[in-house]
Amino acid sequence: MDPREQQVLDRIERARRRKPKVKEDLITLAHGSGGKATQTLVDAVFVDSFRNELLEKLDDAAELAVGQSRIAFTTDSFVVSPLFFPGGNIGELAVNGTVNDLAVSGAKPLFLSAGFIIEEGFPVAELTRVVDSMADAACRAGVQVVTGDTKVVQRGKADGCYINTAGIGVRQTEHQLGAGSIRPGDAVLVSGPVGDHGITVMLARGELDIDSDVVSDTAALHELVDGLLRAVPGVRVLRDPTRGGVATVLNELARAAGVSVLLDEQAVPVRTEVRGAAELLGIDPLYVACEGRAVAVVDGAQADAALAALRSHPLGEQAAIIGRITTEPPGMVLAQTAFGGTRIVDVLVGDPLPRIC
Repeated sequence: MDPREQQVLDRIERARRRKPKVKEDLITLAHGSGGKATQTLVDAVFVDSFRNELLEKLDDAAELAVGQSRIAFTTDSFVVSPLFFPGGNIGELAVNGTVNDLAVSGAKPLFLSAGFIIEEGFPVAELTRVVDSMADAACRAGVQVVTGDTKVVQRGKADGCYINTAGIGVRQTEHQLGAGSIRPGDAVLVSGPVGDHGITVMLARGELDIDSDVVSDTAALHELVDGLLRAVPGVRVLRDPTRGGVATVLNELARAAGVSVLLDEQAVPVRTEVRGAAELLGIDPLYVACEGRAVAVVDGAQADAALAALRSHPLGEQAAIIGRITTEPPGMVLAQTAFGGTRIVDVLVGDPLPRIC
């Protein structure tokens, strides 16, 4: 490695090891992007205050021991704008997003809660449409919405409707999923094309004069994940690449496991229309949120079996092996480019796509 490149990597690593501290006096949209600002806010404020062994893992769902059972518990909030977009709406998104957080934790989703913050003046017909779509999505996923809450705020205070969901599932797999099980030589897979959801929502706002047929990938992944776990005993970890996209998920895993991720940029599946829109927006699709994709790290010797298992499900027909786990430089993600070079794929900075989930 070139000495100057090594110096850059060393400076980045030193910066990452410093105790997190929120430098801003006020919350910005970047604090909700899922990138560096979000991680700093979570570590410096929430984890620091609520610190406990379960929370510090920062997994998609917490694993709780209840008697002889292992319960997965997760929560999420949805503030997407617009509420309705090609391929889905905020209600369907809320159900699928919560189901997926449970699924990638190795749990069978069972029960959801639904909390609504509704703006004064919001049409009842639109609220009914959102709730009906949630009911349909829950039915498809085999879960029940069993408790909830409704609040109404003054006109102009909620942009229509916000939804919070929590989910409970039962761990049924013997897989010990987690970043701590990742090893050099493991393979990195994604279950389908990346960036569909984030680009769809941005274009649906009508602020950009771009015509495209792209639709959100929002979908419940519990069956796809279950098939993968049944077929491949060497699954190390699964993640749901929502805010911050695939790049941010892989950076989190690399840092947690103390390994490096080497991506093959050309192997990452991206739809032509998504890539074109992302280029016009100046955004790397690796940082764009997905709502119906899973990232998996598996034993390298079982990569082909994992790929076959994913592709056997309709939601995984375009799954791909996109990289591998290496040792150096630890805690970082690199990508081999189409030109034969290597670039650093860092955690997302700022928020190029606000309010997309």
